[in-house]
Amino acid sequence: MFRHALVFSTCVFVLGGCATQTRYVDPAADDGPVAMTMDYRDFETAATAAVEDMLASGSVSNPNGGRYIMVVSRITNDTMQRIDTDQLTKKIRVSLLRSGKVVTTTAVGLNGAEDEMSMRARELRDSAEFDQSGVQKIGTLQAPDLSLSGKILQRNHKVGKEQQVEYYIQLSLTDLASGLAFWEGETPIIKRGSNASVSW
Repeated sequence: MFRHALVFSTCVFVLGGCATQTRYVDPAADDGPVAMTMDYRDFETAATAAVEDMLASGSVSNPNGGRYIMVVSRITNDTMQRIDTDQLTKKIRVSLLRSGKVVTTTAVGLNGAEDEMSMRARELRDSAEFDQSGVQKIGTLQAPDLSLSGKILQRNHKVGKEQQVEYYIQLSLTDLASGLAFWEGETPIIKRGSNASVSW
């Protein structure tokens, strides 16, 4: 029994000693291996390209002054990966907010409010338990002016003895008053590597 325990402990020690050590990665200076799947660098690239193009086009410059109110609509994932599209839209939202051109509403969305507290707080009206002077009044929520929607596509190809994986991040910014697209953009991300690499 003791011998088995000793052998097991030795194996665990050897395997543990050979394992790659966990370490922090600085996103701003990451020159590590590139995965065939989409990673944080790809989302950063796509978000930066989209925001820079929106700002340069003037599509988020409100001619009446002030900031546009944007709502995030559906971003469809048409890849072989399980992608949280919020990772892309959050980066775009943060950058647009910092630009001073756009604010995002979280009180409305395709599947209900992103932040349900906007409506829950209004349920406190006429409650004797709350000081009504601090309760949100009727007609204070702001409707969105713009809607951000899009799709992430993936296409795989064989290129000689390698594979090429193409991702296309397509986005549209729609004026909700007219239904017209104020801005549209597509960011291609192309990767080529070993056929043994997994892209899903």
